Amino acid sequence: MIKLIALYKRPEDVDAFEQHYNAIHVPLIRKVPHLRNLVAGKVWGAPRGEPAYYRIAEMWFDDRAAFDQAMASDENRAAGKDLMSFAREIVTMIFVDTEATGDQPAGGAGTPAGAA
Repeated sequence: MIKLIALYKRPEDVDAFEQHYNAIHVPLIRKVPHLRNLVAGKVWGAPRGEPAYYRIAEMWFDDRAAFDQAMASDENRAAGKDLMSFAREIVTMIFVDTEATGDQPAGGAGTPAGAA
């Protein structure tokens, strides 16, 4: 499984960020073809001190071919353009090739099937 992970630092205006993120950005992400799942969460703590990130989102794709097709899509370009309009200064994006260990599937416990 391939994941695109977005790490968001705390925005200056949390309410405006959350409004845009939930009402505009997430619906755009859900339109990206080959998206298996979208997992988004707010960071509530860290082992030491303040957490480096405010929010983390994971876009899951079955394999590299699905990921590459998704990244080349018009829907992904629209989501990327939107992301840069409201979070350019606070987001870091990484690509992850996951590996299963132990009894857990590569996506984690309870990996849902089907597109999100």
